[in-house]
Amino acid sequence: MSFAEALGVKPCVTSVIGSGGKTSLIAALARELPGTVVLTTTTHILPFADVPLVTSADADDVRAALAESRVVCVGSQAEKDGKLVAPSLGIDALASLADYVLVEADGARRLPLKAHAPWEPVIPACSNRTILVLGASGLGHAVSEKVHRPELFCELVGCAPDDPATPELVARAANAEGLADAALVNQGDVAPDAARELAVLLAIPALVGSVQTGIVTEL
Repeated sequence: MSFAEALGVKPCVTSVIGSGGKTSLIAALARELPGTVVLTTTTHILPFADVPLVTSADADDVRAALAESRVVCVGSQAEKDGKLVAPSLGIDALASLADYVLVEADGARRLPLKAHAPWEPVIPACSNRTILVLGASGLGHAVSEKVHRPELFCELVGCAPDDPATPELVARAANAEGLADAALVNQGDVAPDAARELAVLLAIPALVGSVQTGIVTEL
């Protein structure tokens, strides 16, 4: 089974939030999905390797790029770091140009787990599916080491920064936030038992997998 099928990705707009493999999942979904695909962000991303980039605010430029390549990345050039920010052309407009729009709608400073500040994630109003990614490589390690915004995580679940990020605590935080309607516990090959435990404890449909190896494990 593909990640797209297992996560219920349908035509229109899908947002990917959380930590521990968002960009890799979006790239995998783009390879799996049929039809045309736009990759974009509401926060910050690096351009996707080997994917044509459109920074124009002109819908005709996006349309022309999709005629040449089934998958394109659309965003505005940031002032530094070579990153992209949200496109000038709105997500609604992009959804009218491609069969699928995949939005990276969160940031985690490359950590496998995170708690969300009040302004996060930045999910477009037109999104019809929001997928939460959680990195199993952070499970069992100190919250202060593996969780982005550890102070918010500790406040949310009532733990200390030096406590381990157990599956129970990570699930409690995710369930309390209630930000998504499907979840992928990624890096499941790193800690398979803990990953499975976390997936079972989540209040939304979840699966365990490894985007890096292409393995999807159904519960």
